Amino acid sequence: MTSTVKTHQLSQILTPISLDFKALDDVIRLRLASKVALIDQISAYIIQAGGKRIRPALLLLVTKALAPSQENPHVLELAAVVEFIHTATLLHDDVVDESTLRRGRETANAAFGNAASVLVGDFLYSRAFQMMVGPNDPRIMEILSNATNTIAEGEVLQLLNMNDPEVDEDSYLRVIRFKTAKLFEASAELGAILAGADAKQREQSAAFGRHIGTAFQLMDDLLDYTADAAQMGKNAGDDLREGKPTLPLIYLLENGSPEERLLVREAIEQNQDLPEDVFAQILNAVQHSGALEYTHAAAKREIDLALEYIADFPQNEATSALRALCEYSLARQT
Repeated sequence: MTSTVKTHQLSQILTPISLDFKALDDVIRLRLASKVALIDQISAYIIQAGGKRIRPALLLLVTKALAPSQENPHVLELAAVVEFIHTATLLHDDVVDESTLRRGRETANAAFGNAASVLVGDFLYSRAFQMMVGPNDPRIMEILSNATNTIAEGEVLQLLNMNDPEVDEDSYLRVIRFKTAKLFEASAELGAILAGADAKQREQSAAFGRHIGTAFQLMDDLLDYTADAAQMGKNAGDDLREGKPTLPLIYLLENGSPEERLLVREAIEQNQDLPEDVFAQILNAVQHSGALEYTHAAAKREIDLALEYIADFPQNEATSALRALCEYSLARQT
């Protein structure tokens, strides 16, 4: 599968907020500090692992797009909040999925153990809630508390879908909206609130975040079958090995040959290590069945919708960066 979308370097896209990103690093380090040594140790490990920080970037870009000359004292704190919530979900996810590799290095649970990872994830959640009360704005607390609750529901929905080959596309997209897209949505909506935007722009921002967040997850589904560990920073095929029926597999279950459908069904259902020869057969089927093209088309539909919602945003560098971020989400290889 090829893409005609121009690839942008993420650092170039985020140029309008480059200084904010540097300041955000300082806020994150300050707010992660704890008197408990193990928390400091794991927090430092997480920071060193890096990450794209797309969610705080959305918050910062939407704020600048809607109010380019306005300074809000709470922007960086809330950008850190959404990053902490996201990181907490990753810590918990890796324990649930028994993952060993993320961002090209050992997961925290692999390095420090499951118990420490879960508890530090709890620390990140609680620190985020301490920070979100700072602006003293009930709208902000409502958005973030609702988002955190929805993400938890999405985690449970995904757990229920594990090893279930009967999951259809609508059910899977519901998991994505809850588990992944909700924090994108919240980040963008918070940006609008911090910019002092009106109700319409707030709704547009939230919808933009929801659709680009869905696209990001769909592209992750695709990259699980096209990128190697060095590119993705995790093991290729992890979703299938964990029994997750993602969109490429759902497509293959509905459109593959009888033999392919049976192979995928049995692979999803089993609760044991997937033999490499079976994975190779499924990988070949996914790559030659149209499943990846179908998944990419689904992601592009989401991006097209996202772009519609910011079509009448003020024309400035930050709005251009939001559009470029849409292009990047379809062309990225990691």
